Amino acid sequence: MNFDYIYGNQGYNYYGTYGIKSTKYKIMAPEQSQNKQPGMEYLMKPRPIFDNPEYHGSGKLKDKVAIITGGDSGLGRAAAIAFTKEGAKVVIPYYDEHKDAKETKEYIENLGGECLLLSGDISDKNFCKTIVEKTLNKYGKIDVLVNNAGVQYQQDELNSISDEQFDKTMKVNVYGMFYLTKEVLPFLKSGSSIINLSSVTTFYGDPQLIDYVTTKGAIVGFTRALARNLALKNIRVNAIAPGFFWTPLQPACWVKEKIPSLGSEAAMARGAMPYELAPTFVFLASDDSSYVTGQVLHNNGGQIMG
Repeated sequence: MNFDYIYGNQGYNYYGTYGIKSTKYKIMAPEQSQNKQPGMEYLMKPRPIFDNPEYHGSGKLKDKVAIITGGDSGLGRAAAIAFTKEGAKVVIPYYDEHKDAKETKEYIENLGGECLLLSGDISDKNFCKTIVEKTLNKYGKIDVLVNNAGVQYQQDELNSISDEQFDKTMKVNVYGMFYLTKEVLPFLKSGSSIINLSSVTTFYGDPQLIDYVTTKGAIVGFTRALARNLALKNIRVNAIAPGFFWTPLQPACWVKEKIPSLGSEAAMARGAMPYELAPTFVFLASDDSSYVTGQVLHNNGGQIMG
């Protein structure tokens, strides 16, 4: 595969061909890998584009307080930046990606926003209690919860998934969401919003991500059931099922040869940058979606339709 690259203000754009018919598609990045989950954004080449300079907030989240797990990088970082532009104060629980977290906090503060960083493991319910306690101590309320943090491991077959890996994937992706939502819920009021991250892989059943797909399917069920449970309290619960976005999860999961073709099976024949998902987070967090609950929004370039 041959690559040509164009250097622009926001990074590299790679182009190539894929498949028997040489279908042209846009490549986000060349081959690369990381050996640690959930991955480090500062090591990625090119760096993900998490902010659209042409996006200007209009106060849709003015004075709101939002908790965004995994907001140090990837899709969570893009959400945190967009929320800041819309006037929200942001709390970011993250694992141990300290350099990424520091970059995100500095970026938010340069925009004139506020950001509280909290390092720990969301699969530990005691840490989830701490997140809520420290958020309330600093800001006095919680309006939005984004359950974004997760891990993803590539395995070719079911028997290759160890009990330890399955346990880890379930605990981070599902237990963490459950624990934190349970802790946050007593403090949410009418008009509050919960946003959970599912995945396009759940809707076509990626054969190399069996345990990950299982957790993302569970998130869909959790979203729908909780949405009905909370509907009369006017607390909305929705999910987003992203396609292939260029985030640290990708090089930390896939073998390096897989990276250039990520997103190529979508109708738009490309993957996406995190900033392209940011407005969806804002929509679900704001009153723009006041009559939307129990839904899964599909941002996948047409990989899944209907």
